[in-house]
Amino acid sequence: MGPPSSSWRSASTFQGLRCWFTDVPSAVRGKPSWLLASCRGCVPAERCIPRTCGSEDQILCLVLGPWRYQLEDESAHLDEMPLMMSEEGFENEEGDYHTLPRARLTRRRGGLEWFVCGGWKFLCSSCCDWLINICQRKKELKARTVWLGCPEKCEEKHPRNSIKNQKYNVFTFIPGVLYEQFKFFLNLYFLVVSCSQFVPALKIGYLYTYWAPLGFVLAVTVVREAIDEFRRFQRDKDVNSQLYSKLTVRGKVQVKSSDIQVGDLIIVEKNQRIPSDMVFLRTSEKAGSCFIRTDQLDGETDWKLKVAVSCTQRLPALGDLFSISAYVYAQKPQLDIHSFEGTFTREDCDPPIHESLSIENTLWASTVVASGTVIGVVIYTGKETRSVMNTSNPKNKVGLLDLELNQLTKALFLALVALSVVMVTLQGFVGPWYRNLFRFLLLFSYIIPISLRVNLDMGKAAYGWMMMKDENIPGTVVRTSTIPEELGRLVYLLTDKTGTLTQNEMVFKRLHLGTVSYGTDTMDEIQSHLMNSYSQVHSQAAGNTPGSAPLRRAPSSAPKIRKSVSSRIHEAVKALALCHNVTPVYESRAGVTGETEFAEADQDFSDENRTYQASSPDEVALVQWTESVGLTLVSRDLTSMQLRTPGGQILTFCVLQMFPFTSESKRMGVIVRDESTAEITFYMKGADTAMAAIVQYNDWLEEESRYSQAKLSVHDRTLKVAAVVESLEREMELLCLTGVEDQLQADVRPTLEMLRNAGIKIWMLTGDKLETATCIAKSSHLVSRTQDIHVFRPVTSRGEAHLELNALRRKHDCALVISGDSLEVCLKYYQHELVELACQCPAVVCCRCSPTQKAHVVKLLQQHTGRRTCAVGDGGNDVSMIQAADCGIGIEGKEGRQASLAADFSITQFRHIGRLLVVHGRNSYKRSAALGQFVMHRGLIISTMQAVFSSVFYFASVPLYQGFLMVGYATVYTMFPVFSLVLDQDVKPEMAMLYPELYKDLTKGRALSFKTFLIWVLISIYQGEPAREPGAPRPGQRQQLQTASWGKHCFLFVCNQRSSNVADPSAWECGQT
Repeated sequence: MGPPSSSWRSASTFQGLRCWFTDVPSAVRGKPSWLLASCRGCVPAERCIPRTCGSEDQILCLVLGPWRYQLEDESAHLDEMPLMMSEEGFENEEGDYHTLPRARLTRRRGGLEWFVCGGWKFLCSSCCDWLINICQRKKELKARTVWLGCPEKCEEKHPRNSIKNQKYNVFTFIPGVLYEQFKFFLNLYFLVVSCSQFVPALKIGYLYTYWAPLGFVLAVTVVREAIDEFRRFQRDKDVNSQLYSKLTVRGKVQVKSSDIQVGDLIIVEKNQRIPSDMVFLRTSEKAGSCFIRTDQLDGETDWKLKVAVSCTQRLPALGDLFSISAYVYAQKPQLDIHSFEGTFTREDCDPPIHESLSIENTLWASTVVASGTVIGVVIYTGKETRSVMNTSNPKNKVGLLDLELNQLTKALFLALVALSVVMVTLQGFVGPWYRNLFRFLLLFSYIIPISLRVNLDMGKAAYGWMMMKDENIPGTVVRTSTIPEELGRLVYLLTDKTGTLTQNEMVFKRLHLGTVSYGTDTMDEIQSHLMNSYSQVHSQAAGNTPGSAPLRRAPSSAPKIRKSVSSRIHEAVKALALCHNVTPVYESRAGVTGETEFAEADQDFSDENRTYQASSPDEVALVQWTESVGLTLVSRDLTSMQLRTPGGQILTFCVLQMFPFTSESKRMGVIVRDESTAEITFYMKGADTAMAAIVQYNDWLEEESRYSQAKLSVHDRTLKVAAVVESLEREMELLCLTGVEDQLQADVRPTLEMLRNAGIKIWMLTGDKLETATCIAKSSHLVSRTQDIHVFRPVTSRGEAHLELNALRRKHDCALVISGDSLEVCLKYYQHELVELACQCPAVVCCRCSPTQKAHVVKLLQQHTGRRTCAVGDGGNDVSMIQAADCGIGIEGKEGRQASLAADFSITQFRHIGRLLVVHGRNSYKRSAALGQFVMHRGLIISTMQAVFSSVFYFASVPLYQGFLMVGYATVYTMFPVFSLVLDQDVKPEMAMLYPELYKDLTKGRALSFKTFLIWVLISIYQGEPAREPGAPRPGQRQQLQTASWGKHCFLFVCNQRSSNVADPSAWECGQT
């Protein structure tokens, strides 16, 4: 491969690296490593120009053996340079940057030279990749056609409907467990040391001296893994062995969950788990719908309403499902549990019946039927179900203390090697010195304690048990027992708002009608107006004939008539009572079976046994308020709703169409027809930012046909449906504004104050709007009322973000409030600058944040500050943030247990965080730091005594202590100091809660540092010097020396048990000795 043109020349070749450059200074030539760093982002040689980086003396192209750079997309990928900050602001302007296109690598082959330089590596890697792809080839997911009750008609083979959560099998258990243990350097080191005792020339003692501790550690690990694996096997077996009723041509048959196939018709009873993803065909409920519980899928405790396919629901009997020719067209399996697109087709009709399928017609696996009996056709099984595809293994979190101890262990290993070399050097390198070097390595191997991990794990288990048994924080659950000390070193706490700082119990507080506003103290006026309004309506209806009522409202061109206050209140309350997705559920009168049933028209509606089910607590609050003022929702099904007026009359409304709430549209709507007047009305409600265009009249018949066609579409259904709905949402009449309050949780204000005094910076990340988030931040005292608040203006470009960041930089000691959209723009262009400025603010509020943005903010804090972070949340949208943080805390709230199950620690109220951090977190960190250094100190003592003993005996590689004496020293003899350190506390819990400033000192890491470790080393050397005391026996009296040194060592060991406080500088500051 030659240069691109004759004007180019090759300077050097280094390990297959070739650099082509022109007019390069001589000081640069012959330095390929420097050239590699300077050529990042250069364009290919064929497209190079003499000026790439501002000078003709710059390198223009880089070629690596068989690889070369090729331009991918100059316009799509730009490597932006960050702005630099100065005292006046940002130095660089928007147009001062020269961006370089990113490049991708493609293979270039070329004869014998290519093979010698690197082609053989490429061929080997290609063969390995090919073998790996053969073994781990993933099946391509495709859309499918599923015939009802005919699994044999499936065109492709689908996975078995079995659940497997096991990590190993019978053959891979022992190798897998051993690999997981010995892939760490320390465990592998102990294994090598133990195996060396089988070599006679290296043997320095009994085999059990080394193999007993290692075998004990491995036995504990294997037993623990075996118990966990057996429990997983039992759980999988129980789930896969559950029996379900399968509908066949001959009737019902029992089938195991693992034997269910795509196309089977499965009957699921009430309170039974749904075994696979199905399309809802029939139900025993007369309404044609049912409720399911999804808390094990998405963590939400609210029941979800599911609707059966109308074509199959209308069939007279179950057996008729086999008398029709029908199939379901389903999209390919995907992760999203909140969307589904498909169609149901019945072919034995003329013309064929087509019915669109959406998320309302699906029954996902791992959900539970809450009402009635359902029949569904299986469309996804096993690994293709939504629940399995959304199951991911969370990352194994490693505490900062473990990382620091690992660094100290590396230092001890270097000390071990250095001490062995010194002993061999003083010995004079006589004889087989390499053998003596290895023997010294074995003699001093106690410097690295094998029991360190066991003692720390035991201590962490004890700390977790203390947290769960604390009566002041009941309901606390420790789900990750490996990082309790992380609670004692937190600097940033990121919390959700709804359900975390607030109770997530919505209470209706205010109704605003433009010129009139009603609060909680004037609700009786609304009830009076509503009663008068319905009295007038009933009297007018009694004097009119049914045929004289209008079908629709007057066109928008008709003159508007000023409405009375009673009429406006009547319209507003009726809109709130009809525009929702709430369903009333009544407990069965029998009261024994506990069954629930929907309200029927002929049922005696009773307020005592009625509850409301909905996906949002806001809607339940609105419906409960309409009930309190006299207009009660008593019944609802797919096609109708029934309201009870203050006078006891039942009003029936036919539901023509429902437009559900989505996070994109931020609104919902319903079109109803009043059965008494035949009037058709379109009601809509939503966020204030989404309610813009309004109209009085619209011809619904045309939009109905367009909406039906859009729902039948398989491709881009969401966009087409949204376009039809948008055509309706124009020039609507504004009825009212509502105010719903979400009250703060108990003791939120003192808890946040305590955390701030402890040196923890609190950030609130919420999906709510800016005004609500700011109000909650003030009311919770996250932002004090005297503190300035900088509201980050909405930005859409780099220049606007530049100006806003400069404005924020000029302010001092102010809280920052920023929206998710502005945050996204700033992170795209000025990531480092935004994080740096935000970290200087005493409090930060991010509103309109998506779950992905929450997790991104956590990762940015970790990367840019290096501090420990904690995420607190209660909903499914907080799971990604909780898993990304160094320490995740979940609160069991109204939104379910998904956040609680995914978190490292689970609590029931936000106020428990204070005691969890300043008491248990502080104690766990201080105890673990002291325990880790004590275990190292214990091994250093023996190694020091061994060094003294060898120096006395002319540097002979002979062990001082052997047999059970060493085994007992590392386990039984020193277990009481370990227990005392695990239970030690420097201050009482009440004092720690009263003075949270004690927590702030822990973030500096003074309890475990190289300074404290050096103090422990000096103490170890002092305690390991008994052999050099004046009364020590002379050389030649080995037995007496062993006895005397061991006795003095035990005496000094008991006298220095308070050395843990002496070696802790934080204890000195507290006035302890």
